[in-house]
Amino acid sequence: MAIPSAGPGDSIPRAPDARGRLILAAELLLAAAFFILTKLHWLPRPDTLWLFALGWVSLGLRHRGWKSIGLTRPESWGRTWALALAAALALQIVSTWVTVPLATRITGKPPDLSEFRQLIGNLPTVLISLGVVWTLAAFGEEMAFRGYLMNRVADIGGGSKPAWIGSYLVISAMFGLGHLYQGASGVMDATVAGLVLGGLYLTSGRNLWPAILAHGLSDSLALVCVYFGWAPGVKI
Repeated sequence: MAIPSAGPGDSIPRAPDARGRLILAAELLLAAAFFILTKLHWLPRPDTLWLFALGWVSLGLRHRGWKSIGLTRPESWGRTWALALAAALALQIVSTWVTVPLATRITGKPPDLSEFRQLIGNLPTVLISLGVVWTLAAFGEEMAFRGYLMNRVADIGGGSKPAWIGSYLVISAMFGLGHLYQGASGVMDATVAGLVLGGLYLTSGRNLWPAILAHGLSDSLALVCVYFGWAPGVKI
């Protein structure tokens, strides 16, 4: 995977100064707190809204916008949509035929998708869920996890290539743990998805659109599977 050492509008990577390190440490500690407290149900779910809000404040205080972390028009929308569709199909194929069967064999249980039971055969609820998928999941999670958190974790090492590799792995694992409500198998499956989406972000010159579109398309396909009752674990 080719990982660029500089993103949109960035100059040569450099480590933060003392004040920058303090701000960065405070941000990451607060992000970790939001993430953990939502899992413990001490803060309202989803964690994505808390992380997105933190990212918005962080960028504002640093006089930067979402464009600085990749929310910019891609060179070609056609190629971007084609790449996203290919990635979404690959995610669903790998999840259905590789990740979920392997995770189920390791843990003894498929991902627990029982909270999506109400979607089976329920077209109005599925259509509402599609709106949630494209706003909270596709846009929200990609801007929070890939756009904000991956950049801030990489800032620890000054945005060097090793720092980006470390950030890529850490945030992919964190993204997987965000699906803890689906059980161990769900965490494993979501971690693989995080690796794919993070890889799309990095190999696209840190443009968020390929990951956003792939995430939305993949989750839309997953909703279709849930609607027809094809998803393992949906009837638990």
